[in-house]
Amino acid sequence: MKDITDFHLLAHIFISAIGGVLLLAIWYNIRKRFRPILEEGTNEKRVDKGLLFLSLAMFVWVGSGIWGLLGYKYGFANLGFSDIGTRLFSIVNNLFLLLSLFYFYYAPPFIYNNEKNVAIIIGVIIGVSLLTLGLNAWFGHPEDTTALKVANIPDLLLSGFLSGLLMISFYKTFIHRGLPIVAIISVLVIAMMFVSQLPEVFPSIWSTFNNNLIKIVSKTSLIAICLVLATTWVIRLASMPRPNEMSISFQDWSLIKLSIPSKGIHQESIDFGSKTTQYKNLLKFAIRRKYGTGDDQCILVGNGGEMSNQTYLSRIIKNINSIHQQDEDDMLERRDLFTFMEGIAFE
Repeated sequence: MKDITDFHLLAHIFISAIGGVLLLAIWYNIRKRFRPILEEGTNEKRVDKGLLFLSLAMFVWVGSGIWGLLGYKYGFANLGFSDIGTRLFSIVNNLFLLLSLFYFYYAPPFIYNNEKNVAIIIGVIIGVSLLTLGLNAWFGHPEDTTALKVANIPDLLLSGFLSGLLMISFYKTFIHRGLPIVAIISVLVIAMMFVSQLPEVFPSIWSTFNNNLIKIVSKTSLIAICLVLATTWVIRLASMPRPNEMSISFQDWSLIKLSIPSKGIHQESIDFGSKTTQYKNLLKFAIRRKYGTGDDQCILVGNGGEMSNQTYLSRIIKNINSIHQQDEDDMLERRDLFTFMEGIAFE
């Protein structure tokens, strides 16, 4: 059994280290090559750190594996402070995964680019870590290795919540990028990762060998999925309009002239007709974008802001796509228009 444990821990360490290095290298290369797109020419830099935090989460797995290996080598694996260390590694890992979701465009709206809610969830994670430490001090380390480990329940619940968020985010991301098979596999892999954590609360649920096998398969698969995610991100950035190539001209009520050469749109007129609400929202944003500076360029959506829901912005893009009748590959996304629109004229 010792050989099996050593093999699992060493494989865990090296697989996680290689995955973390690869993701970090890809993130750095993307930042270097696509800096004009990722950083707008204003004081506020829009820097996507999603891959960076995913790579840091994998380096935490490396630390956790080294901690486990040292525990078995020096004989403290079955002591209480070893379990506390493992739980803290798990909590830090959850923290980095959560921070990566902040940059996932298709993550649930209460997390994506929402600093207030993310701060609240980070506070919950810190609270769970303190609760875990308290429960470990209160209940101690059970002598019976088959006993229910009450102290690990908060961490398991937190992992279940985060796993649900990851499933939604990965699934929606790959579906929108035309990879339904990868979307389904990502959900299964994340589910496997959560299932592999059940023995930490219910030690007798299945054998150590089976649990180690599930962990290795799920983590290796997740690293592969993250590499696919990075690849699709590169493809998307390569096809995204450059900031200085886009222009929009408001010519009459409900009539605009739009130019986005990389999307095949060259000074083409688009008439919103009776869809005046979408036209007014676009006009409102354009005025802010042209004459505002810094935060004044933004329109608060939700939380009592000028627009109650992001759906109002999405409808503008859907209407433009339906009116212009773009091919599926050239259809505009909300980020194409609202993030990088530079040239605005009023006639």
